[in-house]
Amino acid sequence: MPVVEAEPIITEARPIFPLSVDAYHQMIRAGIFDEDDRVELIDGALRATPPIKPDHAGKNKRLNRLLNLRVGDEALVSVQNPLTLQPRSEPEPDLMLLRPRDDFYEGANPTPADTLLVIEICDSSLRYDREVKVPLYAAHGVPEVWLVDLQHRRLELYREPGADDYRLVLRPGPGEVVAPLLLPSLRIRVDEFW
Repeated sequence: MPVVEAEPIITEARPIFPLSVDAYHQMIRAGIFDEDDRVELIDGALRATPPIKPDHAGKNKRLNRLLNLRVGDEALVSVQNPLTLQPRSEPEPDLMLLRPRDDFYEGANPTPADTLLVIEICDSSLRYDREVKVPLYAAHGVPEVWLVDLQHRRLELYREPGADDYRLVLRPGPGEVVAPLLLPSLRIRVDEFW
């Protein structure tokens, strides 16, 4: 019997019937997705996220530890959790620094107003993160995004969100010190990312 490959659920094309965040949450509550399913809602479309490679996972652990040690009670470090961008997107950034809340966001996912910084770790996803996710974050008013480019060992800082992208992009070099605009006490040498 010939093996027939299933049509992918996720496509790069704009969905004919885009999903809202509310419909996506209903699908989650209905058990349509398994805990191991790696999907994000981006501009109304379900998009598969690739498996995490060891270098990506290791960098996430390194930055998670560094951020937790440095921010103390000034921010909550969120690791690969949803960020609600109404009405049709809910990406899961690698890391976020969130405004502290007593309920730790148990009642609802954070929104751009809750974010101090979003960090995406990029290997094979660099083009997608730059061309799709960064403009999406800008359009929803996420104040600052850092891309950690594993291929080129480079850090990119995106600031001043506009309607479709960030107006300021910085690429600090080795030895320079960076700090999120909304958390200036968090000073990190670029070398510490590697």
